Amino acid sequence: MALVTGASRGLGLSMACALAAHGAQVWLNGRDADSLRHAVGQVRAAAEATAGDAQALPFDVTDEGAATAAVSRMLGESGRLDILINNVGQRRRQPLDELPAQALRDLLEANLVSAWHLCREAARPMRAQGHGRIINVTSIAGPIARAGDAAYTTSKGALAALTRALAAELGPHGINVNAIAPGFFATEANAGMVEDESTQAWLKQRTSLGRWGRPDEIGAAAVFLASPASSYITGQTLVVDGGYLAHF
Repeated sequence: MALVTGASRGLGLSMACALAAHGAQVWLNGRDADSLRHAVGQVRAAAEATAGDAQALPFDVTDEGAATAAVSRMLGESGRLDILINNVGQRRRQPLDELPAQALRDLLEANLVSAWHLCREAARPMRAQGHGRIINVTSIAGPIARAGDAAYTTSKGALAALTRALAAELGPHGINVNAIAPGFFATEANAGMVEDESTQAWLKQRTSLGRWGRPDEIGAAAVFLASPASSYITGQTLVVDGGYLAHF
């Protein structure tokens, strides 16, 4: 039984499809109920040949009360929670002198605090089960940085640190906590850059594989970290970036 946040499109939807295609029962989170209904149909189609299935679970991850209620509903209907993928993320690019402190607080709420809260909620049933997988989606902007993006880099670096801290705390209870750090993926959110010829040329030079990542290519990483194949891996960040961090 899995919960994937930010699963109405992009990488979240791709990870949900991959889990369902491997037999998982997946609850898809998002804020827009209509978008989630469409996403549920896509996930069910991906799971057609397996025992996988999908259900919508609309709520705002930054609303702690709604998040707690959503997990309670999931547990009430499903009886357990085996996999949590914290995928929701926001970005605000502004230079230091132009970024209000409140904007940083808002970004930390969305990218860090919401994940911390859901980790806490998920850890309770996982402890009782003696087993669980938590996967936080960070970014290659965690270990590296660029000018004018301090808020996002800070939030993703902190999420990677939270992953390590929770791995140490929850490991004795049979819970593995890891992260996935995506690079440049051709998602709906990046459509403008994907179509830009100068960006394409830059990415061809900057990555070892010389191309954008396909959204479906993130799913295998999620399945691996959610499966018994990663049973002795915890506190790690799996970078899926076509060689961006390795290439110069």
